[in-house]
Amino acid sequence: MKNKDIFFRNTKKVASTFLLFLAYGLQPMAYGATPAAAGGAVTLTGLDILERGGFELLKGKRVGLITNHSSVDADGRNAVDVLYESQKVNLTAIFSPEHGFRGSEEGGVLINNSTDPVTGVPIYSLYGKNQRPSPEMLAGVDVLVFDIQDVGVRFYTYLTTMVYAMEEAAKNNIEFVVLDRPNPIGGDIIEGPTLAPEISFFTAYLAVPARHAFTAGEMALFHKDYKKLNLKLTVVKMENWRRNMFFSETAVVWTNPSPNIRSVDAEILYPGLGCFEATNVSVGRGTDTPFLWFGAPWMKADKISKMLSKAPLKGLRFTSEERTPDKDIYEGKPCPGVAIKVLRADMIRAMDVYVYAVYYLRKYNKKDFNLKEKEIKKMTGNSRLYDMLEAGSKPEAILAGFEKDNALFRETRNKFLLY
Repeated sequence: MKNKDIFFRNTKKVASTFLLFLAYGLQPMAYGATPAAAGGAVTLTGLDILERGGFELLKGKRVGLITNHSSVDADGRNAVDVLYESQKVNLTAIFSPEHGFRGSEEGGVLINNSTDPVTGVPIYSLYGKNQRPSPEMLAGVDVLVFDIQDVGVRFYTYLTTMVYAMEEAAKNNIEFVVLDRPNPIGGDIIEGPTLAPEISFFTAYLAVPARHAFTAGEMALFHKDYKKLNLKLTVVKMENWRRNMFFSETAVVWTNPSPNIRSVDAEILYPGLGCFEATNVSVGRGTDTPFLWFGAPWMKADKISKMLSKAPLKGLRFTSEERTPDKDIYEGKPCPGVAIKVLRADMIRAMDVYVYAVYYLRKYNKKDFNLKEKEIKKMTGNSRLYDMLEAGSKPEAILAGFEKDNALFRETRNKFLLY
């Protein structure tokens, strides 16, 4: 096998002390899980559990794997290699999401179909001509397996790709399996409105709040119920993951889920700072600190930074710092801006940061700041933020409205929780 041809293959082993030796059993809607161990144990992903059990769930089936570079086992090996080298899995197709199979393409760049040079298996892009697997792509597939590390935010597209594939699997009588992974920003904290029913786009499709606190497996269970899908769905649960854990506490191998999400801190702030992409403010693409800084050539950054420091925003430190993006919006232009330091991950509410920041930008940079009405509805989930800002409402009132908008979700989500 020409491992050198694929940069992410057979990376350094980081969890070799954990021998995957326990057998597992089939449970209703959950495959292979045992109760989470005490704090300090390494989290085993669904891929680890599948591998530990000898791939019994997939034996005798033709497998289509929805994956990318972020799907690694406890030894840092990519899921494609794990399944292919097992000689127990008939891997017939690979499907890749936004950013491509290797995760190296920028957001929004369309990806073409290709072939994996190591295994010879066709790679079908689900972020190009097709966003859903077509019947032709699914020909010869008995089961679709989803294994991608998500970031826990509705407008990040990996889980949209998952549920699109679930819907097509249901239409074509194909089984669906989710190899579960941690929600890297925890399973307890919910932020933002639940998506309004009248909004439906690739980046605004899941009927959940912006920060939903589901794992991929839980989202699959939720979406199957929400859409009433006639689908055989199995979730291979993790072990040793608790809902209050952040990714840095799991010891799961880290890979940048996409080019501009480079740390857990960036993931924690992404539910809020990601919404700046519905404005004319840079989120740091083309700098060393994407989603840890925002700015613009016209921004009164010193004032904005001081006001955010006085606001009731816990677990963070704000400083005024200039950056010059080398691509994207304001390429080559010096931009005063606000850098954000994460101090206490469990205290941070990123949507609160965004609401206060937008409020102050409208107050101190009103002539220059542009909040795009249609785009911000997609990002936050409804028209509340835009409408209330236009009406002169203050951040506290807007955030209280967000809590009303996600109250029903909070009441009904428990039946989908696996941990």
